[in-house]
Amino acid sequence: MKKILIMFLAMFIASSIPAFAFYSDMQETHWAYKQIKQLSEKSVVVGYPDGTFKPDENVTRAEFASMAIKALGQEHTTVAQPVLFTDIDNDFWAYDAIQKAIYFDLISNPEHGGHFRPYDSVSRAEALSIAVNALTTEQISEQKAKYVLSKVYKDSANIPNWFIIPAGKAEILGMVVCAPDKTGIMDADRPATRAEVTAILYNMMEQAKLNPNAKLAEAMRKKTGEGYVIENAYVQGAVGTIPAGSIVPIKVATVLGTQISNNGDPFIAKTPQNFITKDKYILLYKGTDVKGQVCQVKPGKLFVRNGVLTLSTDTLVTPNDQAVIEHGTADVTVKKTKFMEWIRKIFKGEKIMLLPDGTVYVKLLDTIKVDLTNGWIFE
Repeated sequence: MKKILIMFLAMFIASSIPAFAFYSDMQETHWAYKQIKQLSEKSVVVGYPDGTFKPDENVTRAEFASMAIKALGQEHTTVAQPVLFTDIDNDFWAYDAIQKAIYFDLISNPEHGGHFRPYDSVSRAEALSIAVNALTTEQISEQKAKYVLSKVYKDSANIPNWFIIPAGKAEILGMVVCAPDKTGIMDADRPATRAEVTAILYNMMEQAKLNPNAKLAEAMRKKTGEGYVIENAYVQGAVGTIPAGSIVPIKVATVLGTQISNNGDPFIAKTPQNFITKDKYILLYKGTDVKGQVCQVKPGKLFVRNGVLTLSTDTLVTPNDQAVIEHGTADVTVKKTKFMEWIRKIFKGEKIMLLPDGTVYVKLLDTIKVDLTNGWIFE
């Protein structure tokens, strides 16, 4: 009875303690709690080493570009022609994210050799403008935008000219974020807080699922093509899965054989065509490198044994230069007629030789999950 009373008391105390977020300075009652929680779970926003989120701190322009690209799931996109800036170079931590933000038209394409101002705080106007730029929106006039804004914001007359139309679009789409103590105030030029930025990005993500801009729509489209069908592969949303145990062909680039290879000899191969689902979604692209080594080799000896050649794979290198660990195994065999199979059972001594471009079928030992929009493998 005493144990039951103690347990009941513990449950009562636990239910009486206010619920806190995973950040020590965030409570569920915070106006942006939901957005901060969800975007933290997706690693779009992160906290500080001391376990805080600091929702009222500002965000730099470089940080916001990085957050926006992560929010849209485009951190693995490759940009062929980067824009040059005088205040950042390709060693800058957010260089790639900034280039992607420009490529996807989130940021107006500046002149080569201009300034990006990566350490300046991103303003509310800049953050909302980038969020709107991620979308395909209905065109509105400046007059309509001013009318819409004047009905809601006491400081609408102070909104910069360049931001009037984006602000009007953001208001129509319900994307403008105002803290409870700032209701009815646009504060366009004020630096956006981390809480405001997170809420703006959350709204952008939701809208982009429905109406992304043209470049994002193409990037977010699941890619299709012809190729080798992996029958047991399946798709959930934008993620394709190749289950462990799947059998796939690869073409080796080096000569391998029972009489010339040794255990541990490395080899490299390629996928000879796209690996696809039944619905033709591309799982692995043609030309993906497959690396591994010879894991078992026994020379063929007349009347003693047929040659044995077994390969193991350990690495995939995709066309977008992503290297991931992937384990597989393949027994190299010689294609034989029924008669020759019978002969080799009696007169042993078969030798196996695999020439460049020779095909081997690999049994995958690991499950592979792929982002079907960009070919990125989840590790």
